Amino acid sequence: MQGHIVITGATGVIGVELALKLIGRGEQVVVFARSPESAARKIPGCAGYVQWDSDLETGEWRGFISGAKAVIHLAGKPLLESRWTEEHKEECYDSRILGTRHIVAAIEASSPKPQVFLSASAIGYYGSFERCSDTTDITETGSQGKDFLAKICIDWEKEALPAEKSGVRLVLLRTGIVLSTRGGMLQKMITPFNFFLGGPIGTGLQCISWIHVDDEIACILEALDNPAYRGAINLVSPEPVSMKGFATELGKVLGRPSLFPVPKFVVQMLMGEGGEYAVKGQKVKPAFLRSQGFSFSYPKLSEALTDLVRNAK
Repeated sequence: MQGHIVITGATGVIGVELALKLIGRGEQVVVFARSPESAARKIPGCAGYVQWDSDLETGEWRGFISGAKAVIHLAGKPLLESRWTEEHKEECYDSRILGTRHIVAAIEASSPKPQVFLSASAIGYYGSFERCSDTTDITETGSQGKDFLAKICIDWEKEALPAEKSGVRLVLLRTGIVLSTRGGMLQKMITPFNFFLGGPIGTGLQCISWIHVDDEIACILEALDNPAYRGAINLVSPEPVSMKGFATELGKVLGRPSLFPVPKFVVQMLMGEGGEYAVKGQKVKPAFLRSQGFSFSYPKLSEALTDLVRNAK
């Protein structure tokens, strides 16, 4: 097989949408998945479904790296979907570090090599803050954070860098909070609002750097196709908002009040240490995307939420 696109993490919210979009435009998509059978049910029409997980150093999957047009590496154990324990933190870390290390080793050994390697990262790279006022606008040149989420992102990106040294164009996708009704923060917040129990999480003063899932996919496709896209790219909308502002806007779109904040101590009881990060955020701007003239379909939160809520019904 030649000229195909490999995707890891394709069964997640972003991965499914991306794979279907690529198939729709006629690409040969090969999905690396822990369960190829499950992937085939979620994403029909792929050119291949290959057994892979982050622990695999070798296997049949390595043969699909050679000759690929691109490798899009999105895989990583979800961080904030369960209570944090030391075991959970280690699994989240290892799934990203080891998975990226093994993919990059396969890229280095491949012939011919992929043209581009798109490797997931996150705006957690910059650290987390309790109030929007705690920091100025953060662009791709922002300094590294010092907390656990920052360490994951920093080490994650370090593992991807050798791919560039082997002559492959590298793009680091520093994604913010992706808004979708099929998973993630927005889906979780909608349920209490539907029962008139919605409100901000924590103090409401933390910044939410968000992006509509459609714009997330459009960014990734542009990074895939456009050779000017290199290095770290912030995948966020131009207008971050406070958590309080986010909850208020969501309430307006749903026709529900935003009256019942979720206290920090409740989040901590439910999530352990992870609760510390659920009530913090980052004030991140998409400087690179702006410099390239990228056009957001949903630059304003009200437009993004209206579209997602309307199409979820």
